[in-house]
Amino acid sequence: MLRPRKMKFVELVVLKNDMDTVLEYLGKKAAIQFPEKEGVFDNHEISNIRNITARLLDAGDYIGVNLHAVRNDEGPAPDQDFQDGGYQKRRQKLEALVETICSAVEELKDRQYKAEYEKSRVREAINEARAFSKMNVPFSDFEHLSFLCLRFGRLDPKGVSDLRESLKNRAVIIPLDENRILAASSKKGRFALDSQLKKVSFEPIAIPENYKGIPAHMMTSLNEQYEKLGQELNSIIIEKEKMKAGYESDLIQLVREWNIALLIEEIKIRFTATENMYHFSGWIVADRQAELIRELSKITSGRIAVHSYSPNEVPSVKSGQEKVPVAMKHNAFVRGFEGVVFSYGAPMYGTIDPTPIVAIFFTLMFGIMFGDAGQGLLLLLTGLLIKWLPEKLSKFNKYSTPLVSVGAASILMGLLAGSVFTNEHLLTAPTKAVTAAITGKPMDRILHILPMASEGGSITKLLYFFAFTVAIGIIINSLGLIINIFNRCVFKKFQAAFFSKTGLAGLLFFWYALFIALRIILGGRFEAYDFAGLLIPVFCIFFGQVIWRIIAREKPVLENGLLSFIMEGFVEVLDTVSTYFSNTVSFLRVGAFALAHAVFSFIIFYFTEQLASSGIAGTLSAALIMIAGNAIIIVLEGLIVAIQVIRLQYYEFFNKFFIETGVEFAPFSFKGKNASFRN
Repeated sequence: MLRPRKMKFVELVVLKNDMDTVLEYLGKKAAIQFPEKEGVFDNHEISNIRNITARLLDAGDYIGVNLHAVRNDEGPAPDQDFQDGGYQKRRQKLEALVETICSAVEELKDRQYKAEYEKSRVREAINEARAFSKMNVPFSDFEHLSFLCLRFGRLDPKGVSDLRESLKNRAVIIPLDENRILAASSKKGRFALDSQLKKVSFEPIAIPENYKGIPAHMMTSLNEQYEKLGQELNSIIIEKEKMKAGYESDLIQLVREWNIALLIEEIKIRFTATENMYHFSGWIVADRQAELIRELSKITSGRIAVHSYSPNEVPSVKSGQEKVPVAMKHNAFVRGFEGVVFSYGAPMYGTIDPTPIVAIFFTLMFGIMFGDAGQGLLLLLTGLLIKWLPEKLSKFNKYSTPLVSVGAASILMGLLAGSVFTNEHLLTAPTKAVTAAITGKPMDRILHILPMASEGGSITKLLYFFAFTVAIGIIINSLGLIINIFNRCVFKKFQAAFFSKTGLAGLLFFWYALFIALRIILGGRFEAYDFAGLLIPVFCIFFGQVIWRIIAREKPVLENGLLSFIMEGFVEVLDTVSTYFSNTVSFLRVGAFALAHAVFSFIIFYFTEQLASSGIAGTLSAALIMIAGNAIIIVLEGLIVAIQVIRLQYYEFFNKFFIETGVEFAPFSFKGKNASFRN
């Protein structure tokens, strides 16, 4: 298609009970672009969903599931989601599943925290007690320890759990046998410890007055408690791994679902709403209108009202306040070059789509400048391999088609020029066989880019080659002017369409000047009538504004005065002549880069051929030079050639008609990791 797809502006009225289902359908279908609205939008439901999502992310972080990179476009198939209030029913199930999973994970996380804290307290107690265990001092003197406060005595086993609950993390309770315990706390916590011990009828056991050191059974009990806590932590780690295996897929799906729910709520709050219904509007592709209305009517059981308008019926478009979004429909080959066009700007709605032209000439010019069958094959294979990249690298898939295309063009050019990885002998025999069969005269190569003294007429062939690249420039410049004339007529800007340097007058001047140049090259001469052929278009460019204002009956005829008119006219004419000359000559760079590529390849081939005949060391050196040289050509020249092709497209083609850019169609969608209101 040479023009963007037709668009429709639709207004929809939906019952509140159906709104979530409708928006989920539209988001998964990426079918409608909503108008942008300024401001910050939030409500209780949005905050609730964000809290749920944060809770899921925390659970994933704890059990080792990366939920921060979850994409939203891999959920259940749309056909399974939009029937009989499926969205609301699923939300209820999702909330229950979130509570089940998160509660289990949070409980395990709390257990681990408590066990780790208690283990650290026991370790501190052991370390300090061990430091004093061999000291020859009475046990009662341990009251003066800097950290530990120890209480040794009897306690009913039933009271141990109550004591731990009341003290929580302020003390460590270590059962020594059936009815004796050792309680340890920090110095700061000893008052709380003594207070709680009294409440559970703790009976202190007096240590003999002359007993020295730490009782052995106390150290044994501390060590046993430390090992027990270590075992508990190991079991928690095992349980965490089981949770990861059991909950990973559910957590990923839950995050995906709640991300979608958040997007739905964020967009709902932007719409006009009454007590029972929502009213909203947006842009859709015209050829999808019937399908969307049919599906929306189906999932709402007919409880929806849709009204569509053509772009010229929309007040904001008629007044110039809003641009109609532009959607393209391309095959796989052309689609690969959309990035070149949209990086410059989107075409205006209703104008000619330049992407197919860009795809053809980008491929052609790259192939001419990068003509080597072997190097082109590597580019082609790289493009094919990119299609099988892992999901995390899927953003590079957009380069697959361009690489395959330019690789194929480079292979073709390499076959014509007889070059395979800079080697000029590999294709000699098959080329001679093919050319002999077709023309009756065998040739080493079909296309001679690099002039050789041994090859008669190679300079003439090179000049023909440069003439061919200029011809490409003439075609591209002409297409740019034709597109501009058409686009200007679409927007009824007839003065620019017919009386400007990029309009019909400029095109006729350009073509007639080329006609004269071609006639002189072929042996003709400049004739008297050529003055008329050149001056009439120049006259229209010089007096274009005046001519149009007379035709349109606009006054004054000289809008900015006579002097300003004369100066602007002369500048416009001079700019026209210089622009068309430079735009045409600029395409000589295509031939120049092709020649530079051939020279560089010849240098590498010459050195490798000379070294290969000088023994094993020379052969190895030749192989290294061949590999390094081809690598440099592929990386460095490939990049330079790509930049030059893009430059020629931008400055010699786009500049002719991209006077004003449009707005790319960006439908509301759940696709990608960070889908948003405008995705």
